Amino acid sequence: MLIQTMTPSSRAPLQALARRITDAGCNLADARVATIGTDTSLTLLATGAWDAVAKLETALTKLGRDEELRLVHYRTGPREREQDSHRLPYLIEVISADRPGILVKIVDFFDRHDISVEQLSSMRYQAMQTGAAMFQAQFTIGIPAETHIAALRDDFLEFCDGLNLDAIMDPVKF
Repeated sequence: MLIQTMTPSSRAPLQALARRITDAGCNLADARVATIGTDTSLTLLATGAWDAVAKLETALTKLGRDEELRLVHYRTGPREREQDSHRLPYLIEVISADRPGILVKIVDFFDRHDISVEQLSSMRYQAMQTGAAMFQAQFTIGIPAETHIAALRDDFLEFCDGLNLDAIMDPVKF
């Protein structure tokens, strides 16, 4: 079961949700927490037997009545491993002066090359020395196994040079 919440940071429900998952007889298989602005977003994946998942659904419905908690949950299935095994995991890091549209252009590049974005974290910040508005993004991507990596890397770095982005592309090391 996939569970997503948004709430003010002072009321982040991680402990309450983790407890309900355990009390229902499920396991917390994956968890992502992000504080953005004054709010916290949680994305949780709970697994368990059908009756435990049903019990968890009931508990989440009750919890979702809290006015300050935005909660969505639904049953999801396992990811197809065969599809994943044909994709190579790579890490992309990009830094540049901030300007509108950078993220859209990068995602469009990946889309045109049939590259899946598996994880993304981006933010704006001010440079310490100059105070300039900066943009930083970190992607974990899945590259089709039949793709020629050196050619893709050259295309990507040329694309980044054209946009005046500082970027690296390295394989994910586990």
